[in-house]
Amino acid sequence: MSDKKEAPNQGQINIELDETVAEGIYSNLAIINHSVSEFVVDFVSIMPGTPKSKVKSRIILTPQHAKRLLKALGENVKRFENAHGEIKDYEQPPIPLNFGPTGQA
Repeated sequence: MSDKKEAPNQGQINIELDETVAEGIYSNLAIINHSVSEFVVDFVSIMPGTPKSKVKSRIILTPQHAKRLLKALGENVKRFENAHGEIKDYEQPPIPLNFGPTGQA
């Protein structure tokens, strides 16, 4: 029997997800702004007949991470459609240009 302790696997990350975050936040609109150094994605939930909505969550990404997210999301949509069929893109009413926060760094 060896007294040697095994080293943790190199390159693995232990990610924890608490119950509150695991519940998630519903969003049916994402507003994306960017500067030279970051992308800001604001997630909003707009309810029909309600003239005012609030940003429910804001994610700030480096340009490199934004591009990785775009690629990962595209790959997941493709896998979803292969398993469940094409996702229909319905016509959305235009959102006023003055809607939501403006991006500044």
